This record gives sequence, structure tokens and C-alpha cells, in this order.
Amino acid sequence: MPEMLYFTGNEEADRLIAEDPLALLIGFVLDQQVTVPTAFVGPLKLKQRLGRLDAAEIASIDPDKLADVFRERPAIHRFPGNMAKRTQELCAVVAEEYDGDASRVWRDAADSDDLKHRLDALPGFGEMKVKALASVLARRYGNAMAEPIVPDHPMLGDVDSPEALAEYQAAKRAYKASLRAAKA
Repeated sequence: MPEMLYFTGNEEADRLIAEDPLALLIGFVLDQQVTVPTAFVGPLKLKQRLGRLDAAEIASIDPDKLADVFRERPAIHRFPGNMAKRTQELCAVVAEEYDGDASRVWRDAADSDDLKHRLDALPGFGEMKVKALASVLARRYGNAMAEPIVPDHPMLGDVDSPEALAEYQAAKRAYKASLRAAKA
């Protein structure tokens, strides 16, 4: 397990997402229409506001109260209501299907296909997030089952330093621009 994932520029947040599988999954849920650093510092903000990250507790919090926690300034996400709901849905799946242990999502997978299916079934996860999380699992955690899911372009799993994060973000912008150009 890596000591840190260099996704935020905040040492405490980078350690949390490296050490706590639920924090990592929440970061991926929040990785939508915000920068990578903003998304992945979110789990630390949530932990600070709730006292800890516990899937069953988050799943059972009154949805309006959780939305208020997300809205508290500085807001955890630019869409606090929607992201509170997605985070709660994710935590419910982790609590109910994985006994509250987010690492079981990948640790208990039978093979690459099963892992892909498990990741794809997580609330808030689409094809891009599945590939991005697989890249982190493969390249930062050494999960061999995740490697076949990872595409051949730069992914978040390639980030191993603050400098690599800046390079990744530039490459991601260029990749997205090439996809838009291909559609035009």
C-alpha cells in the first residue's frame, strides 16, 4: 500500500486516501466537474466534519443533514446536494454488500472481469471512473487484476508525485480535447 497518493497537494488528505479505501472511493465519487485535488480532499473534509469515515454511519445519516455537511463552508463539492446523495448511496453499498469494508470491493474480486463488474456497480461510477480507479489499484497498489481494465493513455494511477499530478492533469485536458475534436 502506498504511503500517500499525490492527488491533492494536502499531505493529510493524500495520506487518508492512500490508507482508507472508503476515502479513496469517496474521492472518486466526488471526482466530477471539479479538479482532482478538489475531489480528493473531499474525503478529509467529510471526515473532519463527521469525526470519522464509516460507511454504515454515512449511509444512515439523515440525507438533509449530510447535504448540510457537504454545504458547510468551504463546501465539499460545487454540487453539494448531489454529491452528498451519491456519497450516501456509495456508503450504503459498501455497508450492505461489503460489510463496511471498502477494500473488499477489489480484495474479494475473483478476477479482472469480476473487479470491473464490482467497480461499475458502485453508485457514481461510470466507465471513466472504473478505468481511473483500476489504474490506481494496478499502479499504486500492485493489484494485478486491475491492470487489464486500465487503458493505454495517462491515468490517475500514473500519478506518483506532485509534479506527476500536474503532468497528468495537462495530459487529461489534452486527451479530452482530442476526444471532443474526434466527435466534431
